[in-house]
Amino acid sequence: MADEIDNLQLSFETLRGTEHAKNRLIEDLLKRLRILSQELEQEKLDHDRESHFNREVQLRVKELKDELRLVRTRTERDAFILVLIDGDGMIFEDTLIQSGESGGREAAGILWASVRDYVQQIMPDLSSDYKIVTRVYANLKGLGDVCTRAGILDSPTVMEDFTRGFTGSKQLFDFIDVGSGKDRADDKVSELFKLFVYNSHCKHIIFGCSHDNGYARLLEDIAGQAMPSQITLLEGVPFERELAMMKSRYLFTRFDNLFRSTKINIYQPQYQQPQQIRPPPMSQPQSMPHMVPAQMSSLHVLHSSNLHNGMSEGLPVAQVASPVQQPQQTGYQSPYYPSMTRTPSESTNNSMMNPMAASWATKAVSAPPPQIASPPPTPQPANLENANKIPRNKFGQRIDPTIQYDKNEVKRVQKIHMCNVHFLRRDCPYGDDCTHDHFYKPNKNELMTLRFVARQTPCHFGSACDDIKCIYGHR
Repeated sequence: MADEIDNLQLSFETLRGTEHAKNRLIEDLLKRLRILSQELEQEKLDHDRESHFNREVQLRVKELKDELRLVRTRTERDAFILVLIDGDGMIFEDTLIQSGESGGREAAGILWASVRDYVQQIMPDLSSDYKIVTRVYANLKGLGDVCTRAGILDSPTVMEDFTRGFTGSKQLFDFIDVGSGKDRADDKVSELFKLFVYNSHCKHIIFGCSHDNGYARLLEDIAGQAMPSQITLLEGVPFERELAMMKSRYLFTRFDNLFRSTKINIYQPQYQQPQQIRPPPMSQPQSMPHMVPAQMSSLHVLHSSNLHNGMSEGLPVAQVASPVQQPQQTGYQSPYYPSMTRTPSESTNNSMMNPMAASWATKAVSAPPPQIASPPPTPQPANLENANKIPRNKFGQRIDPTIQYDKNEVKRVQKIHMCNVHFLRRDCPYGDDCTHDHFYKPNKNELMTLRFVARQTPCHFGSACDDIKCIYGHR
């Protein structure tokens, strides 16, 4: 009996331990359930928040896509190609200009068709409804006068007829007269270029500037900011040295039968421009014998401050001596010496600017104008001492000393429009009538920068120049 009681007691203890383990398990399960329920609630909240955020993002994405589609539609609808040309150097073909107004219309048509063909090659995916905006800036009066003196036109008014036909042929084609003055066309072309180079509607710029190294600085300034594939350099006359070095970084092309490939030669027909002027002999000049006016004729060159980019740098000027015997000549006259007025007299018969012609003609009215058949003589040095002071290389070619310069300072000095000849030579031929500033007071550094600016214009006599005061470049 006692054994049975012990067994029952043992079973009870075992059962009670089991119940305790069961209760502990149930308590653990309830605790775990409570924790999971809290986590579930948190996940539900997070899910609801994410769902709300996703809906807002989806709505915003949809709105942005609609706005982007609208912007693209507007951009493509107003897309245009800008043709920007410096007309002082990029000069249209002679036959087009000579045709006057009809030639202007023909030039505009050729330009429009050439641009369409070129854009189709480089941008085949561009919508075909783009526009072509063309701006040509030039000193119209100066260009007409030079073409007339060169024998291309019979009258400067033909150039006005040409521009009228060019502008009137297309709604977005404009040939704009900037008037006389240094760098006026350059400044307008540069500012318009900078205005449109970042314009999203402007899909491409065709830039006619092959004649002027100054535009190389403009292209350097925007390098790295604008895509080179958005710019094409248009060639008329061969690219100047600095621009030729940049051809590998930009697209370039030329339009046949539209622009001149050579600069205008404003030498008179009876003279042929010398290909190379050799250094003059260093011997002392001999005394002049008695000669008639036709035998005493000589040529000097007056450098022009306008239209120098697309045409020859000098204008031949015949000076007729008096028929009496002259004293011994010891040197040649400076090409910058004020020996003539700005506007040629009618007595020059539209062939030469000769300030002596009117006075000499009144003394010999019956005598016909002398016919000069020989080319202009090589300039003689002012004297041996000055000639020996000019630095030359071992081949006897003149070289220019190196000038240190700052690009920003060069741009600033150019905008002042100081007269190079007045400040560097002190003998400006135009005096008070000069269109450039004679009253500015430059400091030493500004004068050095101005000398660098003047040197960008090549000297007419090149490396053979013996003028010790010459301010132009000898390369």
